[in-house]
Amino acid sequence: MDILEKCRRFLVDPAFSERLGYPMSPRTAQAQGLYPYFIPIEESEGTTAVVGGRRVIMIGSNNYLGLTADPRVRAAAAQAIEKYGTSCTGSRFLNGTLELHLELEEKLASYLGKEKALVFATGYQTNVGAISALVGREDVVVCDKEDHASIFDGCRLSLGELRRFQHGDVADLDRVLSSLPPAVGKLVVVDGVFSMGGDLAPLPEIVDLCRRHGARLLVDDAHGIGVTGGGRGTAAQFNLTEEVDLIMGTFSKSLASVGGFIAGDEAVIHWIQHRARSLIFSASLPPASTAAALAALEVLEREPERVERVNRIGDRMRTFYRSLGLDTGPSQTPIVPIVLGDGLRTLTFWKALLEAGVYTNVALPPAVPQGRCLLRTSYMATHTEEELAQVEEAVTTVLAAENRGLAPQEVR
Repeated sequence: MDILEKCRRFLVDPAFSERLGYPMSPRTAQAQGLYPYFIPIEESEGTTAVVGGRRVIMIGSNNYLGLTADPRVRAAAAQAIEKYGTSCTGSRFLNGTLELHLELEEKLASYLGKEKALVFATGYQTNVGAISALVGREDVVVCDKEDHASIFDGCRLSLGELRRFQHGDVADLDRVLSSLPPAVGKLVVVDGVFSMGGDLAPLPEIVDLCRRHGARLLVDDAHGIGVTGGGRGTAAQFNLTEEVDLIMGTFSKSLASVGGFIAGDEAVIHWIQHRARSLIFSASLPPASTAAALAALEVLEREPERVERVNRIGDRMRTFYRSLGLDTGPSQTPIVPIVLGDGLRTLTFWKALLEAGVYTNVALPPAVPQGRCLLRTSYMATHTEEELAQVEEAVTTVLAAENRGLAPQEVR
C-alpha cells in the first residue's frame, strides 16, 4: 500500500476510522458538527472564551490558578520582550541561555526543595530529554500504563528496556520490579496527577517499592504543581520531596506560560543538561514565556489561597456531577472527568454543552481506553460562583434532554 493511502482513508472512510478506535471519520464528524478538535478560540479571558462568535464558560483549560489573564504575568511578559526581544534564536547549550532562565531555575529549585532545576522549551521536550538522557542501553524504565505520551516517547528514544505496570497498581509494580535483575539500573516514572482521571499516584507505596528494589523515581507533576501539596506538587502532598529523585513540571498549566523543567540533585541535572537532545538541539524558551512563568511562580508563592480555592471548586463540581448519577472516575483534583463510555454519546454531549455555552474537552481512544470515552472538565481558582452555577445548570439541562432523547440543537 502507498504509505500515504492511510491518511486519505482515515479522513473519509468511517470503517477505517472505527478500526482505529474513533466513533466516525473526521469528515463525517465535521459534517454533523461533532468534530471537537482544533476549534479556534477567538478571545480568551481565563474563565471565559469566545468560540464561534459566542462567549462560553471555559472548563476545558489547564489554567488551574487563573494566571494567564493576571496583569502581573502579562506585564512581565511584555517587559521581557522590550528587554530581550521575541526570541533567543539559539539553544540553551550555546547562545540561548538568558539570565532570566537561570533566575527561574534557581527559584523553581528553591520552591520545590531540590538542589537544581533545568528549564526546557516545552514540557514534552522535558520528559523526552530527561528520560532518554538517563536511561541507557543496560537500563530499564518502568512506567504506569496511563502515564503521559511524552513519557513513553522519552522511553522510546532511550536505549533501555521499557516495562509497564497496571495503572496505580502497586502490587503489579512490585511484580515488575521483582522480575528485574538486581544489578540493572532502574527508573520508575509516574504522573503525580493523571491528566485524564484527575487521580493521584500512590507515591508512598511507590517510594517504598523503589527503595526496596534499588530503583530511582521520576514524578511528572505537570498537573500537580500549583494544585497539590499547597502548590509544591504531589511529592510535597505526601511529604516525600526528599525521597522523590526527580520532579518534572510544566509552565503551560498553573504557571500560565509554556515550557517545562526538571528538578533534582545537582549532579543529575548537570548530566541531563549535557545529554538531553531535546534541550541541546532546540531553541530555548523565549524571553516572554520565561518571564511569564517566573511572575506566575511569584504569585503562587505569595497567594497560596489560589491553590485552596481551585481544590474546593474541584470538590464542589465532583460532588455535583455524582449527585446527577454521572461517573467522575477516580478524580481527587480539579480535573473532573465525566465518563460517558460510548464515543458517539460523548461527542453528542460535548456538542450540546457547547451549544449551552460551556466549553469542555473530549477524550477518545487512544487517549483513554475503549469504552471509557469522557469529557474532561477542569477548573480555575478564578471561576466565579455565577459561572459554576451556569455550568451546573447546563449539565443538568443537557443530561435531562439526553434522557428525553433530544438532539443537541433541541436543548434549551
